[in-house]
Amino acid sequence: DVIIQCFNEGDLIWIHGFHLMILPSFLTRRISMAKIGIFFHTPFPSSEIFRTLWCREDLLRGMLNADQVGFHLFEYARHFLTCCRRLLGLNYGMFPDSSGGHNLAIDTNGRHVSVTSIHAGVEPPVLHQVLSHGSTIERVDSIRSQFQGKVIFAAIDRMESLKGIPLKLIALERFLQRCPEWAGKIVVVQVGISAFERGDDYTKTRKEVLSMVTNINDRWPKTVQFQECAESEMRLQQRMALLKAADVVMVTTIRDGLNLIPLEFTIAHLDALRERGRDGRKRGLCILSEFSSCTRVMRGALHVNPWKISEIATAFYQALTMSEDERMRRVSIASEFVTRVTTQRWALAVMLDLKGVQKNEDAGRYAGAGLGLGFRLLGMDSGFNSLDANSVARAYRNAKSRLILLDYGGTILANDNLDGLQRFQFVKKSRPPSVPKDRLMSTLKELCSDTRNSVFVVSGKERHSLTKTLCHLPNLGLAAEHGMFVSWPTGKVGGKRRWETLVPNQDQSWRSIAITIMEVYTSRTHGSYIEETEMKVLWQYRDADPEFGYLQSRELEDHLSNVLRGFAVDILHGGVEEGGYVEVRPKGVNKGVVSMHIIKNLEKIADRGRLEFALVIGDDHCDEPMLSVMRQIGRRASEARFGMKDGQPLAPLPATIAQVDVSSCDGYISTHLQCFTSTVGKKPSAAANYVNDVDDVHELLESLVKVTTRETVHSGFYSVVDLKSMADSSPRPALKPVLSMGELYSSQGGFDNQSQTRVSVNLHEFLGTIEQNDEEEEDIFF
Repeated sequence: DVIIQCFNEGDLIWIHGFHLMILPSFLTRRISMAKIGIFFHTPFPSSEIFRTLWCREDLLRGMLNADQVGFHLFEYARHFLTCCRRLLGLNYGMFPDSSGGHNLAIDTNGRHVSVTSIHAGVEPPVLHQVLSHGSTIERVDSIRSQFQGKVIFAAIDRMESLKGIPLKLIALERFLQRCPEWAGKIVVVQVGISAFERGDDYTKTRKEVLSMVTNINDRWPKTVQFQECAESEMRLQQRMALLKAADVVMVTTIRDGLNLIPLEFTIAHLDALRERGRDGRKRGLCILSEFSSCTRVMRGALHVNPWKISEIATAFYQALTMSEDERMRRVSIASEFVTRVTTQRWALAVMLDLKGVQKNEDAGRYAGAGLGLGFRLLGMDSGFNSLDANSVARAYRNAKSRLILLDYGGTILANDNLDGLQRFQFVKKSRPPSVPKDRLMSTLKELCSDTRNSVFVVSGKERHSLTKTLCHLPNLGLAAEHGMFVSWPTGKVGGKRRWETLVPNQDQSWRSIAITIMEVYTSRTHGSYIEETEMKVLWQYRDADPEFGYLQSRELEDHLSNVLRGFAVDILHGGVEEGGYVEVRPKGVNKGVVSMHIIKNLEKIADRGRLEFALVIGDDHCDEPMLSVMRQIGRRASEARFGMKDGQPLAPLPATIAQVDVSSCDGYISTHLQCFTSTVGKKPSAAANYVNDVDDVHELLESLVKVTTRETVHSGFYSVVDLKSMADSSPRPALKPVLSMGELYSSQGGFDNQSQTRVSVNLHEFLGTIEQNDEEEEDIFF
């Protein structure tokens, strides 16, 4: 609430720490147009560890509601990207930015979430000021005099197991055992920061460290100086004094995030590079665990694996016996990063990346979906709103030639493919598919009975599947396997339907070749399987390991492209969000092509004139070509109808629409065409609108049936809207005469005595009654 109160348009919101992983979700609910960044100062776990969390998807979605996610190292960013790929099925890659370059980003729900990896630095001017302070100089002299004549190894760690303090002490003990001549010549000053919040981990680590320190000092007195203190007692000034007094700094952490101690130590010993700063001490060298983030930027340090005790012991010996030239060279290399990348420059770089994120300031371009921790921000095209059923019904009522294109699974019927096991069972025919309910069948039958309607179910299913469930509906057109097979509406019910192919499909020799190649990849990729239909062959890898399956699919795609180059086939790689598949199908077949084919051949059904109304509904990526084509056809009609508005062209179509030449359909559509495209579910799509779910689709179709029923009941009368639409049309149809009271009485065989209607006293009362009844009917049907 405080952030929202302080937020002004154009502000950047920068969140720090894994404790606030889901904060972007709460902010985007209220200020969706704000640019939000979140930066992690700790390592991000690998997918194998992160997947064990019960709320893993919720945490990832919370992070992805930000516009930028930052890490100190790409190693941590890679773990995050892998988690998004394996757990959420999202793709990542290099996407173009507003400045003409490319940024690493994750593609999610129509948005690109930028991923940044920039290591933080320190502020040399601030540290030099602390080092030059009188109290710091006194503390340095005090430490040097306390351990005069000895090489000081310093370490500052929190008292927890991840910091690797016991491993350091074991290595020290081994070094002194093998090099006893160094006993009494070195001292390890170990500062332990109390970590009471770690509970048993702190207690166990403290007990183990104290025991080991005692054992080492009993054998080699005064070798380890251990001091435990609160974090408030080891602030920057005290820390810099110890680091300045030390000759070597040690970080043997097992797993660590941002650790600035080696950087501060390097700043403290920059004077060793100058001639006057060389005082004979072997100082300025860092011994760093390779599991610390600063290892990647401190290239001059001695890198060790803390789990390999002999390696740390060797690092002790190297630090003590290293030649002056090598030591100066290492200090010089380490100083390059600390002097070049400061905290200010790091923050500026991250902020510039966040500011450069492409995000529209219009809050209407973003929408939220999901409840609670499942909330996610969706990037929408401008004007992407819920489908207005009233507008659809109004356009439907006034049109004389209508086309309704409906997808099958996921649109008018619950999707059977949501679960990988169910999908596999359908392919192996061990599970019966879902079938439409009687209510839906009745609705489709009523729509098909209207002579002005052409209704098609355009599905990816095979012919026999559609015929089995929908063949008994008269005047319903069917398109199977994404439009490869088309069955035109017919009044015959049941029996065998007549099908025609969209493209010639005589040469089927490519099928055996494709299947043979796919079988090789199936044997190498656990969880993959081959799906065969009458027209196409698919290699499904939705149940395989996401990354390995994707790599295999790319290799398979290249293999098929080379082998099947001489055949008229398309090789498609799609459905990556749902798991993914590689499909081989005859060239030039998709739902967009079949929708244009249907429009051009509507005369086969009935001569109703040019198309005036179109309703197109789909739910997944297979329906996007159909939605895209129909939206472009509707756009051409709008351009012909409105032309230039105020000397300016109509707003351009969204980038999500794949441009297709639809000019061949111009002769079959009316300039008054009103085209409605909708996707099921609120998600980025080529459709202009959306409906929430399958039930909303059913309600919309039922409302259209009510419009038809209402027109039939009131066929002898015309409302004001009807009269206006007739006046606008040319030629004007002849109005049916309104019957007189006597004729009406005789035509109905007399009024029912028990339900006589009172005759209006005057014209005003009569008109008022009509207006009231019209309003009631509008409420009922719209």
